[in-house]
Amino acid sequence: MQELRKSLRDSKIARWTALGVVAFTMLCGYYLTDVMAPLKGLLEGQLHWDSSEYGFFTSAYGWFNVFLLMLLFGGIILDKMGVRFTGMMASIIMVVGTAVKYWAVSTHMLDGQIWNLYFFEVKAQVMVAALGFAIFGVGIEVAGITVSKIIVKWFKGKELALAMGLEMATARLGTALALSTGLPIAKYFDSVSAPILVCLIMLCIGLIAFFIYTFMDKKLDASELNLNPDQEPEEAFQVSDVWNIITNKGWWYIAILCVLFYSTVFPFLKFAADLMVNKFGVEPSLAGAIPAMLPFGTILLTPFFGNLYDRKGHGATIMIIGAALIVLVHTLFSVPLFNHWTFAIFLIILLGIGFSLVPSAMWPSVPKIIPENQLGTAYALIFLVQNVGLSLVPLLIGWVLDKYCITGQIQQEGLTVNTYNYTLPMMIFTGFGILAVVFAFLLKAEDRKKGYGLEKPNMKSE
Repeated sequence: MQELRKSLRDSKIARWTALGVVAFTMLCGYYLTDVMAPLKGLLEGQLHWDSSEYGFFTSAYGWFNVFLLMLLFGGIILDKMGVRFTGMMASIIMVVGTAVKYWAVSTHMLDGQIWNLYFFEVKAQVMVAALGFAIFGVGIEVAGITVSKIIVKWFKGKELALAMGLEMATARLGTALALSTGLPIAKYFDSVSAPILVCLIMLCIGLIAFFIYTFMDKKLDASELNLNPDQEPEEAFQVSDVWNIITNKGWWYIAILCVLFYSTVFPFLKFAADLMVNKFGVEPSLAGAIPAMLPFGTILLTPFFGNLYDRKGHGATIMIIGAALIVLVHTLFSVPLFNHWTFAIFLIILLGIGFSLVPSAMWPSVPKIIPENQLGTAYALIFLVQNVGLSLVPLLIGWVLDKYCITGQIQQEGLTVNTYNYTLPMMIFTGFGILAVVFAFLLKAEDRKKGYGLEKPNMKSE
């Protein structure tokens, strides 16, 4: 009789299946996030976008999340309405945003149109594509915090960091596929919009996958209720929860570490293929393959380091080591002397190790600092801070390239494109990495004061 009153989360098959379903939805989302990165040259040649316009478009990812606080609202909705409603909403938003972006890049209705927006002018095509990317950005970020809360729901006291690591690894697979297949797809169909159409189809499949998950989540709730029929329902979101979160020093250290760390990786990937062409002399058709090694490496390493954190602890130390590796990599990228493509591969591998270390410990550490009933809002606020970096850093790098780094022009497959010196942008990324190391040390010191247990294992003995 006792066995009949187990939670569904006690079943390894059930919780790992649930993880697989929601992770697939995130894979589809991350494919779209980075699919334009290897297409920068084609965008310049076919659609006549310059680096500033590309940076403007890339920065749109966080517009609504940052300036309209959509991520904060998403976190509040998540804590009030639950993972099923919020996840479906986010998946639908991703599909809608991708559809708008595809239309903008594929249509000729916007050709030659310039829109005057207050203090600046922008091509209509760039603006509409950016709006689609901004809508998608709301969906993928809200989906991200929803999946994080789903994982905590299924894996608390169990293989939490490993589960989060595997979910991140699956998402990185989407990034790797985008970097490695975006350009071949565009060339095969002779259209820069073709990879976006592939993304749209994938996201529709991802929406169906999350719909399937909602039935599993209902069964989990029923099993938890059966296990604890007298348990009080989870306390609903209150305005005071936001205040409690933003006055928590440990939360701030994680949030700032997050924005600094991700600002050294994701914006870098947007320009990495162009870096390979301009500094390391890689053929444009192969330039996306080297940055694609980074997410492929994290597919193996993030779960490995997550499993290490689950069993051995040392979460804050793992974050310090990972941030230090990022500093080393971008410092070496900024040295003009190191310009052979084999060295680029070596640095991407090191970057992949650093990129695996920090997230594998950072995201599972949040539930140790913030109560579970506030997790949706806490993750949303972290993602909101992160989106500031993801919005502003590509804009900064694109502006720096156009203003200070153009070295000439060349003919590439019949198209005229600029050549760039990437030393200054790499030094900017190095600066972000140094600050990330500082805040990782501050987080470790705060953990010693407050006893959050960041250095302790996540798994509880059965």
